Amino acid sequence: MSAPKGRGEPRRRPNRPRTRPTARRGAPAGALATALSAADTDRIIYDLTGIEAQYDSLLAELPGTDVRFALKACPVDEVLSCLAGRGAGFDAASPAEISQALRTGATPDRIHYGNTIKSDHDIAEAHRQGIRTFATDSVEDVTAIARHAPGARVFCRLATSGEGALWGLNRKFGCAPEDALRILDTARSAGLTPAGLSVHVGSQQMTAEGWQAALDLLAGTLTSLAGRGIVPDHVNLGGGLPALGYRDRHGTPLDPPLDKIFAVLREGMDRLRALAPVTFVMEPGRHLVADHGAVRARVARLTHRRRPDGGDAHWLYLSCGKFNGLYEMDQLTHQMVFPGRPDEGVTIPAVVAGPTCDSDDAYGAGLLPVRIPRDLASGDPVWILSAGAYATSYTTGGFNGFGPLPCVCVRTHPSPDHERP
Repeated sequence: MSAPKGRGEPRRRPNRPRTRPTARRGAPAGALATALSAADTDRIIYDLTGIEAQYDSLLAELPGTDVRFALKACPVDEVLSCLAGRGAGFDAASPAEISQALRTGATPDRIHYGNTIKSDHDIAEAHRQGIRTFATDSVEDVTAIARHAPGARVFCRLATSGEGALWGLNRKFGCAPEDALRILDTARSAGLTPAGLSVHVGSQQMTAEGWQAALDLLAGTLTSLAGRGIVPDHVNLGGGLPALGYRDRHGTPLDPPLDKIFAVLREGMDRLRALAPVTFVMEPGRHLVADHGAVRARVARLTHRRRPDGGDAHWLYLSCGKFNGLYEMDQLTHQMVFPGRPDEGVTIPAVVAGPTCDSDDAYGAGLLPVRIPRDLASGDPVWILSAGAYATSYTTGGFNGFGPLPCVCVRTHPSPDHERP
């Protein structure tokens, strides 16, 4: 019987050219473009066909990897169901996320509790829901898992530097290698299965070197564990794979070396397999969904006023900002498309900001302008690209009265003579 999609024995990467899904660096295409053009009110739109293609591309790059989608990146039922149907499992961080993952039809063995921060109640509730694999990074947490989820499997998260990532994630989670030995030893003594190690190289990791350092850390820790008679059965490489359609705080397109990152991962995975009979798990989030979601918003106002230092400043206020879809504007800007306006039109530098009465609701803390058309008017539509990650999960319930964006999922329908793989 063939292995389920997303799992199974490692395969050699085919020696032939492949087509990777195109990053949303230009105007959107297909069902996403059609839905954006048709929209006459604000919303966020997800292209399910694009997300599926991105998932397939990841498995082609890292064959045999067990993909557990980081649910927090896009807790939209239709998106989760389409990934589950493709073969993905889920990385959940709370009992509520576990419940949502189970509603997709995913079985408990395809879901792990990936948060190292868990109350006694939440551990017991996850165990009641059928979850048997838990992340950990402390003896205290292991002791609680042994008490409230007896016999469970645990994998220990190692701390990484986070260097090279837009968000390093290097303080709140993870332990030193020597602590991992003590933690997994404690797990074994408490009747748990010391099943694995994990890392997270930081969200939107922009370098291959960040992955190389994490793989070196894993190799050293696996060797030390073997000296204690502990042989994990899997390594969880975490999240961090980048999206391709983002721009930096100054509006310059980001260009992560994705091919090099995958090459480093394949080589490192081969190295770890030589040290222990491990399989591999990954927890991609933004890599699968960011470039396949876009926001249809509108211009609230384009203004011109003097700064306190006497200089001129233009501000473009949009109907969508930090609190209702663009939370990551501290580090990122998104490409904006103003439909119906020619690319060669006259542009001006302007700080882009959301609609709320909060000074944090602006690209680059309100200090870094990007170029926009000069003659924008209130009510003009704007498409905000590569907005599919965290747009729904970070949104407030209605800060300042600006509510969450409605969510729409679309799909490209194949022609009758074309069958989607």
